[in-house]
Amino acid sequence: MKSERPVMTFIRHPDDTRSDRIELFSSGGEVHVVKSPVRVRILSMLREREMGFDEIVARSARAKSTISVHLKELAGEGILDARPDPLDSRKKIFSLRPGYLGSLSADDRIDEDLGGFVLAALEREADPSSVFKAFFQAIRLSLMREGVMVDPILYSAGSSVGRALSGLVNAPDIETLLMNLCAFWGERGLGRLEVVSRDPLTLDIYDCYECQGLPQLGKPVCAFDAGILAALFEAHSRDEWVVTETKCYAMNDACCRFVVLPRAE
Repeated sequence: MKSERPVMTFIRHPDDTRSDRIELFSSGGEVHVVKSPVRVRILSMLREREMGFDEIVARSARAKSTISVHLKELAGEGILDARPDPLDSRKKIFSLRPGYLGSLSADDRIDEDLGGFVLAALEREADPSSVFKAFFQAIRLSLMREGVMVDPILYSAGSSVGRALSGLVNAPDIETLLMNLCAFWGERGLGRLEVVSRDPLTLDIYDCYECQGLPQLGKPVCAFDAGILAALFEAHSRDEWVVTETKCYAMNDACCRFVVLPRAE
């Protein structure tokens, strides 16, 4: 059976239960380090959406008493919020309180010669924007060498940038918005953005500034772009969107492809 290609999906996050993974969260000016596989699973589910106690128990495949202890401790540490279930006040709905910073895992480490990467990039390109792009990519690769997954931080930064940019590209209808996006990407040297499909809405970016030139990493990496796109479409429609990157230069593809869908409630 042919294996599935890696994709990067934002807003929704897959469960990750590897025992060596460390999740990093921020709350109240503190950074919380979560190592327990059970807690990692709980927090992975709650990154998708808020959830009731019974659903958390069912999806975690653990005893109610075990989940109850973990939820109580996570709430006490300021990582979770809990509110009464509107359908049954005896039960609670749990949600994440802090921001998700990323994760740390030996499995995510890469072996890359950073000095050689930067020198090779500078030999290929001489203009200032390419130099800064190479430096930005070197920072990403440096973190990945240590097993740090920084995509959530890049996505959050992209979301902030997208909200700031929304006034420059927003339009009364989706077709004009797409035209504005294509023009914005091209005029600012961010790459060539093309609309591949309307159903589902699919965007291809050629000569992507975020990842073109990176070594082959075997997975999509354009979290910053995904955050920008999600924020721009949310500003247009006032709805929340899921952005999934299915192709990427870092996977040896000819472009970066993003599928944009309204988030299912």
